[in-house]
Amino acid sequence: MSASEQAPTAGAALPFFVYGTLRSGGHNHARHLAGRCAGIRPAVLEGAALHDGPGFPYAVPDPTPGRRVVGELITLRPGAYPGTLTALDLLEDCRADGTGLYVRRRLAVRTAAGDLCDAWVYLAGPAAEARLRARPALIASGDWTAVGG
Repeated sequence: MSASEQAPTAGAALPFFVYGTLRSGGHNHARHLAGRCAGIRPAVLEGAALHDGPGFPYAVPDPTPGRRVVGELITLRPGAYPGTLTALDLLEDCRADGTGLYVRRRLAVRTAAGDLCDAWVYLAGPAAEARLRARPALIASGDWTAVGG
C-alpha cells in the first residue's frame, strides 16, 4: 500500500473510498455526503483489513492474502469538494501532523468493474492502529454493513 500513499493535501480532488458510516444509508453519509455526490460506485480496498472500532470501523493496512475492505467510491460534485473535504477531515479527526483518529491517504481501490482508481481513504491513525494490532477486532468479511454497521 505504501507505494501510492502520500500525505493529505487539499489540492488533489480525488474521489473518496468510504467503508463505514459514510457509505450510502449510513448516518454520516446523510449528514456529510447526501446531495453532494456526482457518483457512487461499489469498490474494494485490497491489502487492508477491517476492524470494529467499536461503533465504527477502521481500515488497517494488512498484507495477508485475500484481505480487503468493501466500500464505495464516492465522487463529489466539483463545487462541493472543498467544504466536504474539510468536513470529512474534521469528522474523521484527520490531523495534519498524522496523530488523529484517522489518517487520510491516497490509495488505489478497485471498482466493481475491475478498474483501479486513486482515492482518498481514511485509515486508522497511529494510536488506533497500534491498539488494533495488539487486540484485533477483525471483521473477516471486510464489509461493515454485513455486521450491522
